[in-house]
Amino acid sequence: MRSLNNRPGRKEGLPRWVSVLLWGIAMISVFFMGIVMVQRTPFIRGTANQAEESAKEGANLVQSVESNEALPDSLAPIVVPTAQSLKRDELINTSKPDRGNTVSQTYTIESGDSIYGIAKHFDLKPETILWSNYNVLHDDVHNISVGDELIIPPGNGIYYEWKENDELQKVANKYHVTVKSILAHPANKLDITNPVIKTGEFVLLPDAYRETAIISPVTFEYSKGSGVKKVISGPGGCAWDYAVIGSGGFIWPAPGRSVSGNDFWSGHLGLDIGAVEGAPLYASDSGTVIYSGPIGGGYGIMVMIDHGNGYQTLYAHLSSTAVGCGQGVSAGQTIGYAGSTGNSTGAHLHFEVRYGGGYVNPWNVL
Repeated sequence: MRSLNNRPGRKEGLPRWVSVLLWGIAMISVFFMGIVMVQRTPFIRGTANQAEESAKEGANLVQSVESNEALPDSLAPIVVPTAQSLKRDELINTSKPDRGNTVSQTYTIESGDSIYGIAKHFDLKPETILWSNYNVLHDDVHNISVGDELIIPPGNGIYYEWKENDELQKVANKYHVTVKSILAHPANKLDITNPVIKTGEFVLLPDAYRETAIISPVTFEYSKGSGVKKVISGPGGCAWDYAVIGSGGFIWPAPGRSVSGNDFWSGHLGLDIGAVEGAPLYASDSGTVIYSGPIGGGYGIMVMIDHGNGYQTLYAHLSSTAVGCGQGVSAGQTIGYAGSTGNSTGAHLHFEVRYGGGYVNPWNVL
């Protein structure tokens, strides 16, 4: 007979100690999982008071954004040091050509023009204008006349008209330039392997130079009179002797202290000083008038003073004179009035200083 405990379909239960062990393992697993999660979660360190203060500051920031009551009426500008700042050049309207130009152009002389001013306008040296226009100026800047046309070369140097039988090397040697620089200049458009220049064509000799003839309308003749100095040829000259000796110091000879037209350079051995028509002109130092009146050569009406110490001063393009030849004058005395006589494109004073027969830059003594 079978026992009831061995009846089919009845399941036997797990021992009690096994159940307790499984529950313990589960509890320990849950505990360790909790520790791991806590360690991976970020948190803010600090006290409760610090948190409260931080919240208040945040609220204040929000308030300052929503309202501009706390902002000042004006904000102080930010000053950037000049050395670190960027400067934008002004846009200037000008007819000045681009110096990258490779062709020459012509310019018609207008009232008030000078060779120096024209050269400055085109970013060229005045010698370049003078040397490139010998047929008009004949190496004399005083030959400038309103309406004359000048050639404006595409660069500094000599704009040379090619002549029959000219050779590159000979031309280069004559004007102190290299053949290589002539061939390389873009304005000449020459084939460096086989340069061909036709008679009558113009070639730019870059940075070339030549001697400029010193042309002065003042020519002296020796007087036969005993003890009398040299006499200047012309209607304003006279036999004279020293009446006053200069101090050796020079004052500005016109009311305005400005340059109008030509400055002192190799082709213009004087200074063109701005002066309106009829403005009084002054003796730059004491001396004796050795010429007063009209003279040829483009100077118009002129006064010349010998200061008795090797220096002479010349005042040209006057409208009229206020002193006579042979008269002694003192520094600052009116000797004449500004004008535009002779070869001049506008009222001004052409002022020269000479010493021992040579020319002195007026800026060195004024």
